[in-house]
Amino acid sequence: MKIQPKFVILLVMLSGLLPSTVAAAPSLEGNAALLYAVEQSANLRGAISVYDIAAGHRLIKTIHTVLNVGDVRGVAASAVTGKLYVAYIDVSGIGMVYCLNIYNDAILWNRPISPGVDRLAINPDGQLLYVPTWEGGSADYINVLDANTGDVVRKISFSNRSHDTLYPLSGPIFQETKAEDGSGKYLYLIDPKNYAVSRVGPYSDILGPYAVDNMSNYVVNNVMHLWGMQVANLKTGEIMTASLPDHPPGDPGLLHGIGWTPDQKEVWESSSGNDPHVYVWAMDNPMAPVLKQTLTLKSGRGSHWLTFDVTGDHGYVAPGKGSSDGTEIFDPRTHASLGVIGSSEDMIAIEFVDGKISRLGDQYGIGRR
Repeated sequence: MKIQPKFVILLVMLSGLLPSTVAAAPSLEGNAALLYAVEQSANLRGAISVYDIAAGHRLIKTIHTVLNVGDVRGVAASAVTGKLYVAYIDVSGIGMVYCLNIYNDAILWNRPISPGVDRLAINPDGQLLYVPTWEGGSADYINVLDANTGDVVRKISFSNRSHDTLYPLSGPIFQETKAEDGSGKYLYLIDPKNYAVSRVGPYSDILGPYAVDNMSNYVVNNVMHLWGMQVANLKTGEIMTASLPDHPPGDPGLLHGIGWTPDQKEVWESSSGNDPHVYVWAMDNPMAPVLKQTLTLKSGRGSHWLTFDVTGDHGYVAPGKGSSDGTEIFDPRTHASLGVIGSSEDMIAIEFVDGKISRLGDQYGIGRR
């Protein structure tokens, strides 16, 4: 029996998936450096825009992924397996994760993850995902998923309101929480072998975004009610405060977005939601940062996240959560603005050699020296 096209469309819609629509889709047989950016603007939310970095970030295709994305919460990918994962909350408030095959743009699975999701991480061999249970939730654990199926295989308990899980180059697994019982003032470290949990802190207040250097020696943190950042020596536990001079008046709430340039010479820090600036810290001595420069965003509004490509040739400063403002591109060496791409704060640079993934970046601005 021949299946009519309208029934195929209906089956796709019922599955919660959209076919991968491409525009000028490139061949991955050669070498390329591509930016996979999960869209947050209302008309494309949850789709993935793919940009050719070397061609001035020319948009080469848009992968239409799943239906009913309400809030994109994070992205992770594996060079080993060639899979990319997006955590999101759907329009009905359910936490979801979908898995994309990078080589053919096919959605392999799309599953609800109870009780919620947030910015996720993946282990080096691409077999496990570490998924927070959402910064607005009450569950006192994060989920560990089988990256091949989306099945929950373990829970790691530590505190509620978990968000922003990171597995940097040198490990271990890092975890934060916005818990208001005092536990939100600590950065948690999870041993990936035995899942033992330790912590660094207390910091001056509840933690926000953070980034770790290449050897997991130092971590830089946005902290509630602080115009500036705090830096922790992960080996000694020492924490220092770098305060912004001549900052805007009032309580900043939470400066949201921070990252090391890949060469680790600088840390870039987003400002508050209404302040259109990015603060650049010189990190010659990580425990004594010096404010080096202040960048002004073309949007005239604040930003919510930032990261860099693998080589350190491009920095990406994302607009406010859910905004349709473009993500601004900077040259990390000259600090010059290079233009804008679509609205995304969940992005990963992926490099291909002879059609195979050779290395990839991270949604966080991690050190790579």
